[in-house]
Amino acid sequence: MDHLLPGDDDPRRLAVREWLAAHSQPTPRELAEAGYVAPHWPAPWGLAADPVHQLVIDDELARAGVKRPQNAIGIGWAGPTIAYAGTQAQKDRYLFPLLAGEEIWCQLFSEPSAGSDLASLTTRAERDGEEWVVNGQKVWTSGAQHSQFGILLARTDPDASKHRGITYFICPMDAPGIEIRPIKEMTGGETFNEVFLTDVRLAADAVVGDVNDGWRLAKVTLGNERVSLSTGGILWGHGPTAMDLLDQVRAGGGVSDPVMRQRVVGIWIEHQILEIIRMRTLTARLRGEQPGPEASIRKIIADEHGQHVAAFARDLAGADAMLVPELASASLADATWHYAFLFAQALTIGGGTGHVQRNIVGERVLGLPAEPSI
Repeated sequence: MDHLLPGDDDPRRLAVREWLAAHSQPTPRELAEAGYVAPHWPAPWGLAADPVHQLVIDDELARAGVKRPQNAIGIGWAGPTIAYAGTQAQKDRYLFPLLAGEEIWCQLFSEPSAGSDLASLTTRAERDGEEWVVNGQKVWTSGAQHSQFGILLARTDPDASKHRGITYFICPMDAPGIEIRPIKEMTGGETFNEVFLTDVRLAADAVVGDVNDGWRLAKVTLGNERVSLSTGGILWGHGPTAMDLLDQVRAGGGVSDPVMRQRVVGIWIEHQILEIIRMRTLTARLRGEQPGPEASIRKIIADEHGQHVAAFARDLAGADAMLVPELASASLADATWHYAFLFAQALTIGGGTGHVQRNIVGERVLGLPAEPSI
């Protein structure tokens, strides 16, 4: 990848280095105000950076050991939507605290009967004078218990078709009438939550964009993704990678069982295919081209790859894999792989199931007939 990036004398690279020399240990707020948290955003929150500029900034921050604030939903979803369709008052109030990670956001989209078919959501928001009264239930809300705000989709016109009549709201997570119930996972963690909204009152200025235009806004960030050099781990970009596992296998002297050796080769091949797809997408962006079907194809492969890697680590651990990490003796039964195996079961469900992604590829890439509606 290095040969695709500008050299050391590139003015953009020098500008980042000069800033880092003056801010050797930048605070999250300093990074945000410099435009380095989301450089692809427009000024004053970003630098309107093209893909090459984004990668240069990534490269320099990584070399300096500087990490950006963590606020995945805020920076990846809420922020771009507010920057695109919010009022000036909303932009002034929310964007810099969001970029600096001072206020964490969650996503109140999915419902018990509206997951993959999000447009079927039934949470209602009814106008009452200058306020909206919201009633409904959301589920699988990551980090709700730690969030100050949520981006909320609610139906404001029940007589409109399901893709219309939906409005996009900013919802304070401490508003009266909100109940958050963490969902205990088999990993032992509580990443996801159920959120119940009972007569929750939101001010008129909580609406982002126009009333009944929320479905369009919910898709805004799909065209606002940041270009990144990061390869990420097997758990939706987090956690260990296949190469981490193979390093442990090598350090342990390899494997002699022919079936296990074949599985090692298969994992390595999958990793290389994913890297090729990633590089194809990245180089296309550097040429100014929009990504094609690679995103759906990569998700299908990556999710199943994560499960393959985690299952292989479990099998290498042997009987120790049945123990909690504190009692296990094998290195591959440590907390990292124990958690990875349990969490990996969700990979082919969350963020669009493998079946949904295959439908997308079949219909939009291969031109196959659409699946009949029931």
